[in-house]
Amino acid sequence: MLNNYQSIAIVIAIIAGSIGFLGLLHRVWPSEQRRLHNELIGWQIAVLGTTYAVIVGFMLYAVWTEFQMADSNAAAEANSLLSVVRASQGLPVDTQREIQNLAEKYADLMVNEEWPAMSDCKVSPASHTAIVQLWRVALGARIHDATAQTSLDHTLTELSSLSEYRRRRHLQINSALPSILWAVLVAGAIVTIVSSCMFGSADFRLHFIQVFMLALLIGLALVAIADINRPFQGSVHVDPSGFEQAREILPGIRPVTH
Repeated sequence: MLNNYQSIAIVIAIIAGSIGFLGLLHRVWPSEQRRLHNELIGWQIAVLGTTYAVIVGFMLYAVWTEFQMADSNAAAEANSLLSVVRASQGLPVDTQREIQNLAEKYADLMVNEEWPAMSDCKVSPASHTAIVQLWRVALGARIHDATAQTSLDHTLTELSSLSEYRRRRHLQINSALPSILWAVLVAGAIVTIVSSCMFGSADFRLHFIQVFMLALLIGLALVAIADINRPFQGSVHVDPSGFEQAREILPGIRPVTH
């Protein structure tokens, strides 16, 4: 969970550290001496680079998959909110109006309170109150015929789905890569960059460019993993677009009289 300035600062720090180490190594251990060990160093770079590339690729895939799941879950929660209102149209008119008003309130809370709170790894207490009230109204509906009973069954089913998606979203707020995996990523980056600096090159400028590009690539990969590691925080995050659309659609769903 990084903002744009933090991401840029981390990438610059990784590049500066890599170039600084290369310059220091060039003074302490001249390139002419390192070239005598290029065969061993080259083998080491190939093995370490390939291994680290696989690790980074797997981590990127893992965090991106989690991000997509969080995005899909948020959209499903918004769709369930709309379905609750539509399914309740077979209930008494007063119950329909209460459910619709609470659904509109819930959508507003998601956009205006819940999402800003989730950026700080919190949730809005008001949204919990709204969904409790939805359950109370639905379970308190007075049923007088089979049509209303069918509508109530569908309403409770959609309300159950809404609650499930909500609980899942709350769990996803704090989901992140374990510290041990971050240790592997950071240690792998250091080892890979150091190994690339140890290679003896006849042209220092070319070696400089190669280390620069490697450090840039690794820095960007680590920043990407860190930024989408928490799906509801940072500059790249799941947005409440599903609830924004639901908020626009809900007023157009009119209660049905029987």
